[in-house]
Amino acid sequence: MDKIFLYFVGTAGSGKTTLTYAFQQWMNSQGYDAITVNLDPGVEKLNYAPDVDVREMISLYNVMDEYNLGPNGAQIVCADLLALKINEIKEIVDGFDTDYVLIDTPGQIELFAFREASKHIIEAFGINNSAMAFLFDPFLSKTPSGFISQAMLSATTQFRFQVPFINVLSKSDLLDEKEKDKIMNWVRQPEELLNDAVNENPSMEKQLSVELFRVLEDLGVYKVLTPVSSETMTGIEDIYNLVQQVFMGGEDLEK
Repeated sequence: MDKIFLYFVGTAGSGKTTLTYAFQQWMNSQGYDAITVNLDPGVEKLNYAPDVDVREMISLYNVMDEYNLGPNGAQIVCADLLALKINEIKEIVDGFDTDYVLIDTPGQIELFAFREASKHIIEAFGINNSAMAFLFDPFLSKTPSGFISQAMLSATTQFRFQVPFINVLSKSDLLDEKEKDKIMNWVRQPEELLNDAVNENPSMEKQLSVELFRVLEDLGVYKVLTPVSSETMTGIEDIYNLVQQVFMGGEDLEK
């Protein structure tokens, strides 16, 4: 079987790095094999040791010095330089005998989702065996407008890359049961989401949320949302099952 590439994408602080590592731990605990790839050249600290780390090839601080840029400008240059290094990165990844390649994307989502370089990266690794997990931040998801804005961002990212897509409610253990039930009810009964959006404090944001909801409802992009916790390890098997359903018809990997 070809390697499956699973990209973790989401806004800063949504839990991409933690979930990447937790997924690898879960795979190992089940007797499966997975490696991790850090694609963020600007991250200072990681809570795991990635098997492949772009920081060994591209340094944010070196780019800042060389191009006389601030951190934000240097991040953009790094994102583009990453595409130039992709064959070198792919050669390293190809050297691993593994089932899954778990890719931790940059903290700022725009550096991955809205750079043309990212398409080249996915194409180089193999678009036909790639999938994405989009992380909904639990705190932003508590309000109708916050939930709808993330659903719109998820839909935009899905449109950009056209690969199998999984929406994940990350850090779900930080929500109490009432909060989590409300969010999941919005997914099961979209009319409740619309009703709650209409009843938010009158503002331009509310009206925009309602209009965005109607677009999202027509597209059907958030009909499935998987609650996940890297702390309790709940929901990770659900992600695995969804990915296996896409690529292997639901068959488990061989241990």
